[in-house]
Amino acid sequence: MASEGETRPLLADPQDADNESVSSPSDGVMPTDDEVQGSSFSKNLGTAEAFAIVISIVIGSGIFTSPGSIDTNVPSPGAALVVWLIGGVLAWTGASTMAELGTAIPGEGGVQPYLRYIFGDVFGFLAAWTWIVAVMPATLAILSIVFVESIYSAAGITDQADRIEHKLLSILILVVISVANSISTKTSTRLNGFFVVTKFTTIGAVVVAGLVVVIIQATHPDRDDVGGRDWFTKPWFGSRPTVNPDGSKTDWGHLSSWELLGHYSTALYGALWAYSGWDKAIYISAELSAPAKQLPLAINSAIPTIVFCFITANAAYYILLPWNVVSTTDSVAVTAITRLLGKGFGIVAAAFICLVVAGSLLGNSFVAGRMAVAAANQDWLPRIFAQLGRAGVQKRVEIETETEGEGEGRGESEENDCPEEEGVATSDAPVNAIILSAILSALYILLGSFRALLTFNGLGEYSFFFLTVLGAIVLRVREPGLERPYKPFVLVPAVFAVVSGFVVVRGAIFAPVLAAVLIVLWAIGGALYWGQRELASRRVGWGPSY
Repeated sequence: MASEGETRPLLADPQDADNESVSSPSDGVMPTDDEVQGSSFSKNLGTAEAFAIVISIVIGSGIFTSPGSIDTNVPSPGAALVVWLIGGVLAWTGASTMAELGTAIPGEGGVQPYLRYIFGDVFGFLAAWTWIVAVMPATLAILSIVFVESIYSAAGITDQADRIEHKLLSILILVVISVANSISTKTSTRLNGFFVVTKFTTIGAVVVAGLVVVIIQATHPDRDDVGGRDWFTKPWFGSRPTVNPDGSKTDWGHLSSWELLGHYSTALYGALWAYSGWDKAIYISAELSAPAKQLPLAINSAIPTIVFCFITANAAYYILLPWNVVSTTDSVAVTAITRLLGKGFGIVAAAFICLVVAGSLLGNSFVAGRMAVAAANQDWLPRIFAQLGRAGVQKRVEIETETEGEGEGRGESEENDCPEEEGVATSDAPVNAIILSAILSALYILLGSFRALLTFNGLGEYSFFFLTVLGAIVLRVREPGLERPYKPFVLVPAVFAVVSGFVVVRGAIFAPVLAAVLIVLWAIGGALYWGQRELASRRVGWGPSY
């Protein structure tokens, strides 16, 4: 029997499960390993689908909006490109560590099965709770707001995000995406494929525009009517005063080391936000036909592709625009294309960026539902959220309730016959879970703002990223014999653990109110968890004895 607080390795011999149990908050008995590993979804996804989902989620608004905020906090364009590279490497270290855990500890629901295995049931519950009620709704709210903001920006309208019309339009976009994800997994993955093409097309157009300007200005050095000239006449790593959005300037030569650290950390924070979503492949690991092979392959191909796209696109921005313009705009891609080709093409660029954001919204909504399904399968949420194919409670559940006590054989017969009698075509989409996610996201849109949601989302995510990657290191010491089909060098998780811990501490210092809200949220989650355990233990005590 495992001691209290321990979890048995999920890849242990299933025969041991018959002789060992750990309490669960729902019924007092931890599911066996096979049950924990079991998935509500069929294993019908491959490497290409996982690659597309990661690309679709990560390449979102960040690459088109973050360059300005990063450039503001570094002394040169070359330094900005280095920050983008470091951010990409850090994203890869985190994703690579997640791939190690995902191939060693199969399960649904993102990081929660790993935390549950390493640190105990309560950590898995709190991770699921945080993602379901905070991280994923905040992410969907942010993307919905950015989508509508892109439309407003294309029309030349700014500073409208707090208006109720803006918020209602954001909720409408969220509902449309949620409906699209409610059709079926196959439909969602096909739409993701379309959005991946859109993302590569948009970034490709920016890079090609930059190359055209390079060719023109290299062959005609006197031309100054195409793109910017700074890339051609100034050193890329030379320190220069940076123009801030409010018109002030930062003179890097007069800053202390502590102030420089603050600026660089802010720039890195912006890059990490742009790379946000690198972890999402693990949410569908239970749906991969061969996760031990496909998960690392998808991550190790998607992340380098994204890093290459981000660095080349940013280099193109510095070619297309004067360097003192890059730091002052939050719509750098639209600004660059408008300056090069005119307002009409700027509107077209804004439309493509809207599609890019829609792709990220679709991908995040896709995985948000799967986190709720995983939590419901652990009895951490009502079982209705584990249901696939339709909204509400399926009639076959009602039939089973009505026929309880009439014989197991008859109940099973009616359950199996029900869909055929009604001729209902079911899908594999977690409709109820998607509805829950959409409702929570709509509340965040109505009550929150873009910047507050961004900080709140980052605090929630990186708190558990830190714990998960730290857990991977702990697990290597505690269980060196655990089968790991994919195992990166130990420095990989160590680097990410240090950086993610820094991100959390920095965010809490600069946003203490939001950090306090997150702590209160964890306290509520902990109370619910222990309340469930107490109720389950009482139910077991009231049951008949044999």
